[in-house]
Amino acid sequence: MHNKLFIPGPTEVKEDVLKQLSKPMISHRGKEFSALYSEITQKLQKLLYTENPCFISTSSAIGVMEACVRNCVRKKSLNLVCGAFSKKWADIVKACNKECDIIKVEDGKAIKPEMVEEKLKTGEYDSVFLTHNETSTGGMNPLEEIAEVVKKYPDIIFMVDCVSSMAGVKIEVDRLGIDVALASVQKCFALPPGIAVFSCSKKAIERSKELSNKGYYFDFVEFLKYHEKLQTISTPSIPHMYALNHQLDKILTQEGDENRFARHKEMGQFTRNWTIKNGFELFAEKGFESNTVTCVKNTKDINVSELIKTTKEKYNLEFGNGYGELKEKTFRIAHMGDMTLEEVKDLLEKIEKEMK
Repeated sequence: MHNKLFIPGPTEVKEDVLKQLSKPMISHRGKEFSALYSEITQKLQKLLYTENPCFISTSSAIGVMEACVRNCVRKKSLNLVCGAFSKKWADIVKACNKECDIIKVEDGKAIKPEMVEEKLKTGEYDSVFLTHNETSTGGMNPLEEIAEVVKKYPDIIFMVDCVSSMAGVKIEVDRLGIDVALASVQKCFALPPGIAVFSCSKKAIERSKELSNKGYYFDFVEFLKYHEKLQTISTPSIPHMYALNHQLDKILTQEGDENRFARHKEMGQFTRNWTIKNGFELFAEKGFESNTVTCVKNTKDINVSELIKTTKEKYNLEFGNGYGELKEKTFRIAHMGDMTLEEVKDLLEKIEKEMK
């Protein structure tokens, strides 16, 4: 029996989306593919409010995160770390033999713009890496305010991990001055894992042209060269592209992107209210809570693993334990993708019932 997923990725995938994955194959160098590619990339531009080209990578988002390092860090980056996934990006910088400084706050806390300002005014950095929504803590960094700080330094490349926010939260790439905004599709896009998408500014492309030893698969200059021919560098996951095109139509036309963002906000607020009502605390700093995933502090010392197991076995509903060192200390409820408020309410009612 299938368990409905309320984990922070992969998220639940609707039947109509799954059907798109079974369409017949086409040549990735043919006209039919180019038409599909063109449709998807133009819709991604609309979703992200950008004139920048949007690329498709047959990889996880981690691949694009590494690509950002290889293509955009000239000498030294500033990494903003507030949890496990933002830390991973800093680890990738080091693994690519690039120099980086880290602003680290306690897990659950948010990066503040004044922290970024203090570092950037030293003139030491050519790039900044920010995780918008920290999936491990249920916290969302103040992207708007941090973007305003980075704009003061026009030579810096500003790259944002939007993995668990893109398609669930409004991200106005051009207005915010984001050079690379990246995400994989198994979270708010509500597709099976397998591809990633990202917008890429002219400034990021020009930085890439300066640098060597970038490899080939993730070279932004190569991405652009093939993009201009309405193609991908190498054979992509065509089934995922069919599904993404279908899903983008649902997001932009059927539901409407503003309605989608509002639905995520409503689900997030309801889940936070439920958390407090049931005697728990929110792990994320007050005022910086995510609208796509809620991380609940286990202040009642319940057996989280046992509760997850019971909820799966009795109701075929699955939510998430804490991530890494936060396992059992927290649990996570994702309210992202195509989930509705009614589905979230149903899960929370079942959890509440089992806790009693």
